[in-house]
Amino acid sequence: MIKILSIFTVLLTLLSCTKKAESDRDHLVFRYNEHGNIPTLDPAFARNSQAIWPDNQLYNGLVQLDDSLNIKPDIAQSWTIDDSTNTYTFTLRNDVYFHQNVAFAKMDPDGLPRYTRKVIASDFVYSFDRLTDEKVASSGSWVMNYVEKYWAEDDHTFIIRLKQPFPAFMGLLSMRYCSVVPREAVDYYGNEFRRNPVGTGPFQFKMWEENVKLVFRKNPLYFERDENGERLPYLEAVAITFLPDKQSEFLQFAQGKLDFISGLDGSYKDELLTTRGKLQPKYDDLAYMITGPYLNTEYLGFFLGTDTPEIKSKTLRQAINYGFDRQKMVTYLRNGMGIPAIHGFIPKGLPGYAEIDGYTYQPEKAKELIAQYKTETGDTKPEITIGTNSQYLDLCEYVQRELEKLGIAVTIDVMPPSTLRQMKSSGELDIFRASWIADYPDAENYLSLFYSPNFAPNGPNYMHFRNTTFDSIYEKALTISKIEERKILYTKMDSIIVEEAPVVPLFYDMAVRFVNKKVSGLGINPQNFLVLKHVKKSK
Repeated sequence: MIKILSIFTVLLTLLSCTKKAESDRDHLVFRYNEHGNIPTLDPAFARNSQAIWPDNQLYNGLVQLDDSLNIKPDIAQSWTIDDSTNTYTFTLRNDVYFHQNVAFAKMDPDGLPRYTRKVIASDFVYSFDRLTDEKVASSGSWVMNYVEKYWAEDDHTFIIRLKQPFPAFMGLLSMRYCSVVPREAVDYYGNEFRRNPVGTGPFQFKMWEENVKLVFRKNPLYFERDENGERLPYLEAVAITFLPDKQSEFLQFAQGKLDFISGLDGSYKDELLTTRGKLQPKYDDLAYMITGPYLNTEYLGFFLGTDTPEIKSKTLRQAINYGFDRQKMVTYLRNGMGIPAIHGFIPKGLPGYAEIDGYTYQPEKAKELIAQYKTETGDTKPEITIGTNSQYLDLCEYVQRELEKLGIAVTIDVMPPSTLRQMKSSGELDIFRASWIADYPDAENYLSLFYSPNFAPNGPNYMHFRNTTFDSIYEKALTISKIEERKILYTKMDSIIVEEAPVVPLFYDMAVRFVNKKVSGLGINPQNFLVLKHVKKSK
């Protein structure tokens, strides 16, 4: 009996020690949930936040963006731009290593095993080649549409020449598509490179049980250091879970099992926030909130290729823009988490945003325009139909109620997101609810939606908007490298969009993060990208 008790005591002691050890190391692990799943960890397919967030921990490119969207050195320590030949010359750091991996296994001259190597310029040639390789079929191949050629001058010099001027190109290079990957690892893992990633980032791949858990460990060879000379990152690990719904994710966060959640879902927005957008007092001891502009414009688009008189009429399109209160929409349907889109299409937080006079709530002006439309067309009972998915039904119903007060009959057609995307692209919807999230941090990305050569389905001009003055200004802006000069032209183009009303801007989105109080250094940025190399956790 005494022997059994002794064994039991030893087991309890071991379990207690194990739990204490796990507790002591908890502050070294950052935990978050990805409810949308992660399809691949190959940066050639980093097309959405589900892939970009983990890829940001695993990979580096030539340049990176800070939280204010300024271009900063990454693997390239410096660069020069020759505007006369559209040539970009990058000088690479000499201290960047790929993650240690069996793919590099070989003996060095001293007979010792070696499991990594330095990054050299030819690695960028290989990585860029993958983007346009038909066998790879990268979703980022479009990034190379602007490039005429690129080559490695030597191990530390990488050169890119563009076909024509494209001032936003440095922003493109900051995208995860342009990350460097090693040929050895892609060759070694083949099609399984997607789940056996090898990069240069602050964290390296450890394990992945798909749809259950993904774990990264600290990269001991990472090249970046903080202002005190300490090697980044501070954390030892990143653990990602895959709970499929936002409500479960929130409950895990409320229990302290996740370190942060991003965004404001309808299932918990009133639980977490007051109607004025403040954190509910009962969560003050658990978390803090970070907010900032998010490069996303939510809007209704008019398909101008239709024969429907209500859509073809600029007068009625303007009336719709004047006909509802965007501030009230944001306050009551978004708990204040948004910025009313009353200054054009370019969102706040982006160089090129200007407080031009857009559409504010003017119901009397809207009624005058509706009366004018009826006189011009003889249509005494204007009717419109808005296509949307269920996630944005409340916004569309609000617009519906307000416009019907003014005499415009509104039908809402709710459909699955995939159907909405397909019908929007093929011009089958007179009006559609949509959003545009910046691919890269330049207002040109937003204005490209209205450039006539970009008609959908071959480009993002889903409205089939055509304006010769707009097109000529757009083309001129592409030849100007100085952002201050381009911003003047961007404002002119945005003013044309306001006047012609091919869209109804609803609100400029806001990035919002709810962060456990043990976490510091997380920050926020207008692209809402997750960057963990500066994060610390207290015990």
